Amino acid sequence: MTDTIIKIDLNQSAYDNDSVHNRWHPDIPMVSTVKPGDDFIIECYDWTGGQIKNNDNAEDIRDVDLTQVHFLSGPVAIDGAQPGDLLEVDILDIGTFAEQQWGFNGFFSKKNGGGFLTDRFPEAQKSIWDFNGIYTKSRHVPGVEFAGILHPGLIGCLPSRDMLDTWNQREKELFDTNPDREPALACLPYADTAHMGRMQGDAKAAAAAEGARTVPPREHGGNCDIKDLTRGAKIYFPVYVDGAGLSVGDLHFSQGDGEITFCGAIEMAGWIHLRVNLIKDGMSKYQVKNPIFKPSPLVPKYDDYLIFEGISVDDTGKQHYLDTSLAYQQACMNAINYLTKFGYSEAQGYAIIGCAPIQGHISGVVDIPNSCATLWLPTDIFEFDIKPSADGPVKHLDGSVNIPKAADLD
Repeated sequence: MTDTIIKIDLNQSAYDNDSVHNRWHPDIPMVSTVKPGDDFIIECYDWTGGQIKNNDNAEDIRDVDLTQVHFLSGPVAIDGAQPGDLLEVDILDIGTFAEQQWGFNGFFSKKNGGGFLTDRFPEAQKSIWDFNGIYTKSRHVPGVEFAGILHPGLIGCLPSRDMLDTWNQREKELFDTNPDREPALACLPYADTAHMGRMQGDAKAAAAAEGARTVPPREHGGNCDIKDLTRGAKIYFPVYVDGAGLSVGDLHFSQGDGEITFCGAIEMAGWIHLRVNLIKDGMSKYQVKNPIFKPSPLVPKYDDYLIFEGISVDDTGKQHYLDTSLAYQQACMNAINYLTKFGYSEAQGYAIIGCAPIQGHISGVVDIPNSCATLWLPTDIFEFDIKPSADGPVKHLDGSVNIPKAADLD
């Protein structure tokens, strides 16, 4: 039997679990030690620590305290790991809790987090997705069902002191270029809601004041949101502290490339089964600065797609130069607009491309002035034919079901 080295209680606050933390800092104490070659199971809260409920009210999405996230299980020490090594992590399995067979997707209010298309979707909305084995569907988004790709949205190792200082300096410099922007340009340290695992006293207070928020991916891994890191995937993490300090959380049942809505996956609590090994001095041997990911051979089998293109021209018709982010936004909106012709609301279309296993591609970055980005929407996830035809689109939904919306923040 494989040992579960970190356990959680869904009825207990994440703040009461000292095997959990929500900031990155080199001094967070290790909660368990394993050896190279060991495999083990880690249980994880959903990324908000249980703030979102299974209901038809989006006020919890509107009011979510984003200074608390993400709640990560760990850090786990790997015996013999030293700065400069590569930590090899195999994802052997990942699953849901029997007592919580559902997850959630949300659009955050522009005034509290925002999202990739926040100007088009400024108000908080959410959809609940029920699990049925490997499949999921939502009472808020009828007409679709698809196989999930369960994966950790966030996994990485502790930073060194120098790395933490670098993160905080460069992100503060960016933030200061427009400190009043909504949403903010960066999530800076915030001590009031920091959970520093087993740290105590003055050391805890000092670390909480400078601990890096978990929102972005960085050199150590972190919030990379790569949907293909499911069972059978492998990750090579740079090691920056003695013991490596591996932490994991933010589990997803499914996600489209880009996690477009920010709370863009089907977020869930659950467990993950890992195995670790070390490549000594691997960072210099392979000239590694950021993690390397080897995706799983297991992928949902969707072979038929509609591919939506976007280019570097905004909604006003203004030309931009090789702006790949704008091009992908345009591809997303083109897909959403298309789905409305079958009876979906724009919000339901947004949820579909955030949750379903869409593919996002940067298809061209050299043909000035337009980048070309594409969104690959699998057609088989729908209960009806969405391909263009001479007869035109058939409206399959009557608008009686939609995604719950919360009034925007004052």
